[in-house]
Amino acid sequence: MNNVPTPTPHPKLYLLAMGAGFAGLIAWFVIGRSLGILDWISGLFPESHAGAGLMVAIMALMTPGFLLWKYYNRWIEKRLKVKGRYYEDGVYLPPKQK
Repeated sequence: MNNVPTPTPHPKLYLLAMGAGFAGLIAWFVIGRSLGILDWISGLFPESHAGAGLMVAIMALMTPGFLLWKYYNRWIEKRLKVKGRYYEDGVYLPPKQK
């Protein structure tokens, strides 16, 4: 076994929390679908564009869910003291001085 330190002191708890968050995303979709949100938004499109309407409906339904997912991930990473870097840090943060 290698003794390379992990970026989190609790890797199994982190994986469990991520699994719970992903289950939350699935539940968000299922609840939205059962409430008829997908049918309602798809019904706003003509029958000839039903596929595009469904795609827009899924995007509209899942946008708030993915925003909550982002904040949930940040909260879990802060709580479990996960170290690392976000991909967007290289785009939005100023370059590091050497």
